[in-house]
Amino acid sequence: MTKRVALLVGTRKGLFVLDGDPDRETWDVRGPLCDGWPIHDAIVDAKSGTLYAGGGSNWYGPAVWRSEDLGRTWTHSSEGLTYGDGGEKIATIWNLATGPDALYAGVEPAGLFKSSDGGSTWSHVEGLTNHPSRPEWQPGNGGLILHSIVPHPEDTDRVWVGISSVGAFETQDGGASWETRNRGVRAGFMPEGQQYPDFGQCVHKLVMAADGGEHLYQQNHCGVYRSSDGGRQWEEITKGLPTEFGFPMGAHPRDPKTVWTIPMTEPDQGRFMIDGHAAVYRTNDGGETWTKSTEGLPQDNAYVSVLREAMAVDRRDPVGVYFGTSTGQLYGSRDEGRTWSLVADNLPAIWSVDVAVVG
Repeated sequence: MTKRVALLVGTRKGLFVLDGDPDRETWDVRGPLCDGWPIHDAIVDAKSGTLYAGGGSNWYGPAVWRSEDLGRTWTHSSEGLTYGDGGEKIATIWNLATGPDALYAGVEPAGLFKSSDGGSTWSHVEGLTNHPSRPEWQPGNGGLILHSIVPHPEDTDRVWVGISSVGAFETQDGGASWETRNRGVRAGFMPEGQQYPDFGQCVHKLVMAADGGEHLYQQNHCGVYRSSDGGRQWEEITKGLPTEFGFPMGAHPRDPKTVWTIPMTEPDQGRFMIDGHAAVYRTNDGGETWTKSTEGLPQDNAYVSVLREAMAVDRRDPVGVYFGTSTGQLYGSRDEGRTWSLVADNLPAIWSVDVAVVG
């Protein structure tokens, strides 16, 4: 049976599911789901097929939604999503990730939560919040948020996270203790001589390469980087890109040297597509060179932004790549980012995109 693709699209007015045909040419839109809650991230558990959506309501607070029938029915829970009496109030869920034995949620204000029962209950990973650097953490433009969670695919004790504007951290003991993983990452907004601190970098997106475990990439406020040793040392690979600024990044599911990113204008120039020309950049050699792709994308007056969770990659062959914009357009490529087409238009502002392969 030919596998189909369903796109999970988180927006400021609920989750939408787009059911694709086997050729990824036509799409049926379902939504808004999750009672119209603002959804920052939605994912699929590849093992069980369960969908999870994380967000936050101005009235009810944060919660993680769960569906076992590809989004037709949902339940949600916020049990345990708290810093406790007298602690900071959690505003929303920013990121979700599945590890070998647990489900993880990153929240605002920045912290990590873990569930061992499929999101029914949650426990605070206090080791990260208790890191000695915590009193000095500063928010980025979007707030003090934990937005990237990268569990090791096999070792249940290892997890990486990205926090704006604090940097990357790794645990090797199941969350009891954490170490910074920012060496070689530039904080260009800091004074001269202080641009390579132990923490204080503004990582925008952290992803793991297909070979797993030690090979990581990140899109940062100040450039694009790769690491071959689990983030202990980073190498800048921005050369060949038109700017160092951007938010999303996607990794190829089988080729560890292929990733995609979307450069945007610098913060003081608007944070949108450069010159109003939509473009996606791809590397097939680990960042040594970059290729610009524009075919099928708007090249006039495309002053749109793409947020950190709003890019996704499927596992078909050839790989499909997808991204959503701040003005509600969703684009897809069936040929690994070489050509593009409009998948959906007039959605609410898109905050996240993920892919479920079904059938």
